[in-house]
Amino acid sequence: MTVPDFLTAKKAGRKLSVLTAYDYTTGLLLDSSGVDALLVGDSLGMVMQGNDNPLAVTLEESLYHTRCVSRAARRALVIGDLPFLTYQTSAEQAIISAGRMLKEAGAQAVKLEGGIRCAEAIRRIVECDIPVMGHVGMTPQSVHAFGGFKVQRNEAKILEDALAVEQAGAFAVVLECIPSPLGEEITKKLTIPTIGIGAGPNCDGQVLVVQDMLGMFDEVRPKFVKRYADLGSAIRQAAEKFREEVRDGVFPSPEYSFK
Repeated sequence: MTVPDFLTAKKAGRKLSVLTAYDYTTGLLLDSSGVDALLVGDSLGMVMQGNDNPLAVTLEESLYHTRCVSRAARRALVIGDLPFLTYQTSAEQAIISAGRMLKEAGAQAVKLEGGIRCAEAIRRIVECDIPVMGHVGMTPQSVHAFGGFKVQRNEAKILEDALAVEQAGAFAVVLECIPSPLGEEITKKLTIPTIGIGAGPNCDGQVLVVQDMLGMFDEVRPKFVKRYADLGSAIRQAAEKFREEVRDGVFPSPEYSFK
């Protein structure tokens, strides 16, 4: 998958599938599933680091996790998320952060949050031949300004932001936690693909956090998450079985021991 493939998919009416990944092993499994893109999101601050929000994630941490996923990807487009305060202060800072994501971490594209206010940064990054995915609606890095993780309903502003992202040269845009009719309207008005997460079924594609869709993370349960497996229970049961067998002297048995 490449950036031009994303644009072709929208023209052909083919829906795009995107999942987050943060490590080599998970990246291998998800890449082999045939999903179109792996997003190394700053959501790692919550599901990997245990923070309440993604604000504490550093660029170095994001580079590390993206590097792990890039080594695993054979087919999927790898998109590295730019963390909070690694692109907001100036276009020059944004270019350097984005460039490091490609040069040092092996990503093929970067993602950043914000519409009109980040249009100049997007434009400058794209001028350096670095593909950018935008992100509007509920932008997690603005969680304190929004007063929490909430559905965003300022339809005029969200539409303006999405249009600004497209005009700045982004190849796609994430629409997060907005009313379904608005997601459909934006999708019809943009020529670039829209990737929904809590934005309804009419976007050009969908993205989920892998720990959410696999049932491995219970601390936050967004309405838009569908659980496709319950690996959390399976992992817990396996660990309990291991603990019992070790305690009872059942493991390791002769077949797992050297003569």
